[in-house]
Amino acid sequence: MPQRSGLLRATGAVAAVTLLATACTGNEPATEEDTGGTQPVSSNDDPGQEVVIGFSGPEADHGWLAAINSAAVAEAENYEDIDLRVAEGTNDPSMQISHIETFINDDVDAIVLLPTDGAALTKVATQAMEAGIPVVNVDREFSSEFAARTTILGDNYGMGVSAGTYACDLVEENDLGGDAVITEIAGIDSLPLTQDRSDGFSDALSECDQDVDHRVAGEFTVESGEQAASNLLQAVPEIDIVWNHDDDQGVGVKAAFDNANRDEFFFIGGAGSANAMRWIQEGEMEATVLYPPTQAADGIRLARLLAQEKGMSDLVQVEVPRRIVLNAPVVTEDNVEEYLPLAFES
Repeated sequence: MPQRSGLLRATGAVAAVTLLATACTGNEPATEEDTGGTQPVSSNDDPGQEVVIGFSGPEADHGWLAAINSAAVAEAENYEDIDLRVAEGTNDPSMQISHIETFINDDVDAIVLLPTDGAALTKVATQAMEAGIPVVNVDREFSSEFAARTTILGDNYGMGVSAGTYACDLVEENDLGGDAVITEIAGIDSLPLTQDRSDGFSDALSECDQDVDHRVAGEFTVESGEQAASNLLQAVPEIDIVWNHDDDQGVGVKAAFDNANRDEFFFIGGAGSANAMRWIQEGEMEATVLYPPTQAADGIRLARLLAQEKGMSDLVQVEVPRRIVLNAPVVTEDNVEEYLPLAFES
């Protein structure tokens, strides 16, 4: 088990803009006019009892994961009543287990955990819950309902649905009809998240009598994206729509398009990187579907509420929900300015 020195205490002023698809708190106390004459006792954002929150995430070897980690730290800095303990990011489940054991031994007030492997971290997360420490599970689910007090997730199936619905709109708006050639560049096919994204895409396309004509898969890396896209372009001489699951992978995908001098198609991305949003602004990409990099930041807010025994001020229910699934909106030239502050660098 690593010593306490192996945990990094989040310090320093960090600025961040986070968007909660499910709002947890209000920034300003409501007025009597706002509430129809009733004044709440306090706002959830008002400083309360100090709480110690342990945060553990995977190694930031991918732009989205780096954004997840940095947004969590930045969000904690917004609250003077949060003492955030950050474990070193790792892709080793055994090391992450030891980090959680340290949090348990330190008797933190709450834990926010994006597990390297949900099944592998289930046992130690359950131990934390049994020790009376609420666990907020982020993005990759545990294999037991007893391992977390609250789970906050992106919507992988919803990403596919959003991409497919937008593709249907493009087919209609551009009179592509039944002859539209729609292609898909997936991530790692063995992962459930990839399967969910593909299922959602296919299901949405079926609503407008379309389907995926050609599909290739990468590995969520720049190199694999370039190779997969090159293979696709060689196999298909004319394409109408391309959906690429991941914007980090999309750096390589876009390079393949440029190298082949191919731009006859509408290019849709996934996740919401800064690169993708700049391409949208420059007219080199049609859209990207957001997979929110704010999930761990949202988890920090929820952990604070749980540790302080508060609920979510925008709900009538007095407790934090057990499960929250964030939206997967489509970012286009019409709304890119709104989402650009949330974008991550690849």
